[in-house]
Amino acid sequence: MTAPLRLGTRGSRLAVAQSRQVARALEAATGRPVELVRVVTHGDVNRASLATIGGVGVFATALREALAAGEIDLVVHSCKDLPTAAETRLEIAAMPRRADVRDVLVTRAGQTPATLPAGARIGTGSTRRQAQVRRLRPDARVVDIRGNVDSRLARLDADLDGVVLAAAGLARLDPAADVTGGSLLATPLGRADLTVHPLAADAWVPAPAQGVLAVETRRDEAALVDVLDDPATRLAATLERAVLAGLGSGCAAPVGVHATVAADGAVLVRARVYDVVDAVEAPGPQPGDVALDVTLDDVPAYADAARITAWATAAGEGIARRLVAAGADRVIAAAEVLAERAADATAPLDGPAPQDGPATLHGPVAPHGSTAGRPAVPAPAVGDHPDATDVSGESRR
Repeated sequence: MTAPLRLGTRGSRLAVAQSRQVARALEAATGRPVELVRVVTHGDVNRASLATIGGVGVFATALREALAAGEIDLVVHSCKDLPTAAETRLEIAAMPRRADVRDVLVTRAGQTPATLPAGARIGTGSTRRQAQVRRLRPDARVVDIRGNVDSRLARLDADLDGVVLAAAGLARLDPAADVTGGSLLATPLGRADLTVHPLAADAWVPAPAQGVLAVETRRDEAALVDVLDDPATRLAATLERAVLAGLGSGCAAPVGVHATVAADGAVLVRARVYDVVDAVEAPGPQPGDVALDVTLDDVPAYADAARITAWATAAGEGIARRLVAAGADRVIAAAEVLAERAADATAPLDGPAPQDGPATLHGPVAPHGSTAGRPAVPAPAVGDHPDATDVSGESRR
């Protein structure tokens, strides 16, 4: 009997939902069973803001270490949260079809972005989204928040008037939503007292690779999952991440990039670097922002995955150089100084970060860094996929 593939996942409800989505698709395509294995990451055990603990890799490093060590066979990442630097031991072997790329503003029912009260308190932990909120509503008070989707939405019952989230994450968590297509319901997670307001990606430019799942394997085992790869998604996400890398930035930077493939095959790219230092006096783009819209029409054939990756990387690097020439590096450097000052003024919180709801994972827990005591057979199931044991403790980053 073919041994199950071991898919490493964080224990949060959203991470498990994303991993199950990939597991089902892989089982359907290959006939090989897949089991889920929980890995605890640095982002799970530290509740400080992402800017304070370093947004780059806080959720990915422990997963990657377990994969490189052979403790698991593949992992599923939210591609936008991955460091842009190459991990030489591993390979992003598949990027399934992209889900809804947009951000959404969730408010109480009956309210809209325009009708929120003066001085509305809007929560988000993303530097980019914080800058975009200020351009949407300069009067808003932006609140730096972390936590799972349920706990963020619960703050609309308490101290917040709005919360900004990724549309794809909401869709993957909602069993009534079309997860594959990333469609979104008007009410999030069955809460009729709340309303979802999608934010158009042409004006509210999303994070690079938002809505994309990255399936990573060891470099010599990419064939395990490459059947799941979607060429158009790989092209767009690779290009967007190359822009971010070319700017010398990570996922915590105030940068939005969105690439789309037009009907004629051309690639349309919107890139924005948001000034977070100067005060926002009026809605819309600000004098300190750096914006670039580009149309690329020399796209290679999708059949050649290696050429697509090379072309998208080069195209993204070229766009980054144009942004730097327009002053993007200075805008990002100023944002980093501001984030460092905020981090110095904020003491990190102790204790585990809240997870995305109950995703109980069963089975004996091996000591940190140990392989001892792991069950030889799959542990009891979570939903329709079994989970074995914690394999790597906290991040080694």
